Amino acid sequence: MKNQPHPTHTSFNSFRAALAVAVAGLALGLTGCGQAEPGGEAAAPADTEQVVNLYTQRHYELDQEIYDRFAEETGITVNVVKAGADQLIERLKAEGEDSPADLFLTVDIGRMARAQEAGLLQPSESEVLAAQVPAAHRGDQGDWYGITKRGRVIAYHKDRVSPEELSNYEDLADPKWKGRILVRSSSNLYNQALVASLIAEHGPEKVESWARGFVDNLARSPKGNDRDQMRAVAAGEGDLALVNTYYLGLLANGSPEDQAVAEQIGIFFPNQEDRGTHVNLSAAGITKSAQNKENAIRLLEFLTSEPIQEIYAESNYEYPVNPNVEAAGIVQSWGTFKEDDLGHDVIGQHEEEALKLADRVGWQ
Repeated sequence: MKNQPHPTHTSFNSFRAALAVAVAGLALGLTGCGQAEPGGEAAAPADTEQVVNLYTQRHYELDQEIYDRFAEETGITVNVVKAGADQLIERLKAEGEDSPADLFLTVDIGRMARAQEAGLLQPSESEVLAAQVPAAHRGDQGDWYGITKRGRVIAYHKDRVSPEELSNYEDLADPKWKGRILVRSSSNLYNQALVASLIAEHGPEKVESWARGFVDNLARSPKGNDRDQMRAVAAGEGDLALVNTYYLGLLANGSPEDQAVAEQIGIFFPNQEDRGTHVNLSAAGITKSAQNKENAIRLLEFLTSEPIQEIYAESNYEYPVNPNVEAAGIVQSWGTFKEDDLGHDVIGQHEEEALKLADRVGWQ
């Protein structure tokens, strides 16, 4: 696979530069997007009707640029509070009806289900959102909507592993992979969601047995992020890694060293002969306390619109949820795949159990 940047990646860089100039030029006329860390509060503009307060787990610079563009186009300021999903859920619980949050955004649909079960979200109606987000990727009551998708796949070294040797997640416990698998910590939400999906499919006893075999096959103790796993595969520390798809896109369009890593890595979509590959979502839900609900809906409509979905796809290599938008060229080069259609609420129900199971088997 030749990992050259997709042609529109350059155009997005131009967009970023133009946007920076535009925002700077408007600085005297518009209030900038407020931002606070977990312990702080963003200062709201005097006109509170032109505000949307966002609690988000996402941490990409790209997102702030998109919020700035939303503010420029609508006059609605996005006040951002960043923290981990569990921290934000506990904060919403503690703040109750007095919470300033209008939207809760997480990169793990299981956490969204947890917020839903805790009564922290409220339903909404929007014909625009119904058209832009398929039913499978939004809450039944319109209380949350998917923003982007990412598959949890097997990354393999092209010279040391043949795709014909790979089949499904369950096969990763086979002794033939002993000392050959790399993975990040079980505390990572992506791994918890994957194990939760396996529990939903097979039950906890079978999955615990699988997890013991999987841990026995690890080449080293879990550490680092998904890109670090692929770097370690390229360095010969292992032959396989569990990763989210978009991380390979980021490597392939990163530094020269990371591009060299990406050249050595192939992507395999597990379980194509049965239930399909596990997929997780970035998703946003309207909070029960939302004082700016209409503005929150407008932001959701903006994030799932075709122009913004194209930016997510071309810059962050995530799969768009909007069916009218194609994935980036490099992502398309990996081929199409069947998705596991397991209900997102089911994943949320099993995530806590998945973490405890991983602890029992020594998946650090």
